[in-house]
Amino acid sequence: MKKIVKVFILLLLSSKAQALPKGFVHIENEIPTIELDLRYYGSDNFVGQPIDGYLAPTAILSVEAVNALAKVQKELKAFGLGIKVFDAYRPQKAVDHFVRWGKDLADVKMKNEYYPTVEKKNLFKEGYIAKYSGHSRGSTVDLTLIDLKSRVELDMGSAFDFFGKRSWVKYADISAPQRANRMLLHNIMLKHKFKSYPQEWWHFTLKNEPYKRYFNFDVK
Repeated sequence: MKKIVKVFILLLLSSKAQALPKGFVHIENEIPTIELDLRYYGSDNFVGQPIDGYLAPTAILSVEAVNALAKVQKELKAFGLGIKVFDAYRPQKAVDHFVRWGKDLADVKMKNEYYPTVEKKNLFKEGYIAKYSGHSRGSTVDLTLIDLKSRVELDMGSAFDFFGKRSWVKYADISAPQRANRMLLHNIMLKHKFKSYPQEWWHFTLKNEPYKRYFNFDVK
C-alpha cells in the first residue's frame, strides 16, 4: 500500500512539473526550505480577492532565476535566515485583472491597508499599476527575509505591496533596524545577480533574464 501511495505522489509531482512551459520550474520543488505566502492566490492583497490566473498556491520562476535564488537561500541559511516569497511569475491575465481593478474607482475597500496616502485615480500615473509587468517574463520575484527558527518576517518598515514612499528602497524615515534589514535584503540579492526596483523594497529581477516576452500560462 505504501508503495502505491509513493508512486501516486511521484506521478502527481511529475504531472505538476510537466504542466509548465520549458525553462520554468516550481520554486518550492527546487528550494524545499523556502517559505511561500502567495498573496494573489487568496484575498490578502490590494484587490481584496483571488487574482485571475492563480489556480494553486505555488510559485513559478525561470530555471535561471531559481538557480540564483537558491544561492541566496544557501548564504542566508548560514546566518539563521531565509526567504519568504510573496509572488513570482505572474500571468498577463493577472496583470489585466489589476488594470480592470485600477479603473474601477468605486472599489476602495482595501485603500486603508494598502494605499492610504495615494488616490486610486493616481495609481497608474504614479507607477503602482501598469499594463505590463516584469513578473510576466518569469524572472522577477517579490520576497522578504524571515528568521528560520521562528519563521517570523524581518521588519522592513512597511508591508508587502504597500503603495507609497514608505516602500521605496531608500526611504529614510524608518528605524535603523528596518533600514538595516532592507539593506541586507538588497545587498544579498544584488550579490547574486538580481536588480532591484527603487519603489518596492521586495521586488527583484534577474539581471540577465532569459525571456523578454510576456507569458500568460496559469500558475498551477
